[in-house]
This record gives sequence, structure tokens and C-alpha cells, in this order.
Amino acid sequence: MKALLWRLRDELGVSGILSVAVLIAAGIAYFSLVQPMQAQHGELRAQLAKHSRTAQGAEPSSASDKLGAFYQYMDKPEQTTDWLAKLYAIGQATGVGLQSATYKTHPGSGRLERYEITLPVSGSYTQLREFMKRSLAEIPVLSLDQLSLKREARTDGTVNAELRLTLHRINP
Repeated sequence: MKALLWRLRDELGVSGILSVAVLIAAGIAYFSLVQPMQAQHGELRAQLAKHSRTAQGAEPSSASDKLGAFYQYMDKPEQTTDWLAKLYAIGQATGVGLQSATYKTHPGSGRLERYEITLPVSGSYTQLREFMKRSLAEIPVLSLDQLSLKREARTDGTVNAELRLTLHRINP
């Protein structure tokens, strides 16, 4: 055996022996690491396919089912005054100056009622952006209809904006 190793060393040289060792290490790594990961990948793909088929079956299929799901999402227990208080609190938390607002109710022909809010605000651009981001995230029945930005001077850090928002409510 020792003679065989000496002969291999003479025939292959040091670089040849290192190459054979690297090939053996690659084979060991393939069978101990890559193959188990491929098997796990196949199992996860099968689970994903199973769950996606289940989720697709749970989606509303007809227009009336989709409309029912929409009304169910929009039907929140909070009153309009609760949402307005939350909007004011978000303004205070983000540092946006809420000056005054005008409100208008538009009863819809269906079950949905719209409550339009025109809100003049002021603050830095970053504050206004954070106010809008938090308002739309925390008040799920709120939509942004129009945004008008105005800055008095180029160097002025304060931005005046007029927001037109709509609170959507389900008629009881």
C-alpha cells in the first residue's frame, strides 16, 4: 500500500494529489449537503403547491361573493368620529399641523356611504409623508383622493398641503 502511494505521488505530483483530494471532498459535500437540500426543496415545493391550491379554493369565485367579501372588509365597528379622532392623533404624533377641516357626507345608492374630508395641513415634506403613510395604514376605510402641495419660498422647510380624503362606511 505504501508503495502504491509513493508511486501515485511520483506519477501525479503534489498538484495531482491535491486535485484528487479536492474531487473526493466535492463528492462528499455533494452527497452530504446538496442532495439533502434538494430533497427538502422538493418537499417544500409540494407543500407550497398544496397550500396554493387550498388558498385558491378559498377565494370568492362569483361577483356576489367578491362583493360580500368587500362589504365584510369595509364593515368596521368604529364610528366616523372614532376615525376622525384617530386621524387627529396621527397628525399630532407626526407633527403635522391640522388647521381646520370641512366634512361632507355623500350617501351612496348601495350600502356604501362616503364621508369626504378636505383637510389643510402644514409640516415638512417628511412629516406629511409619514402622516399619510400612517393614516392610510391605520385607518383601513380611508382613501386619499387628492393631494395638493404648496411651498411659499424655495428655502422654506414648511410645506402647505390640502388633502382630500374619503372615509368609506357601510350603511347600517
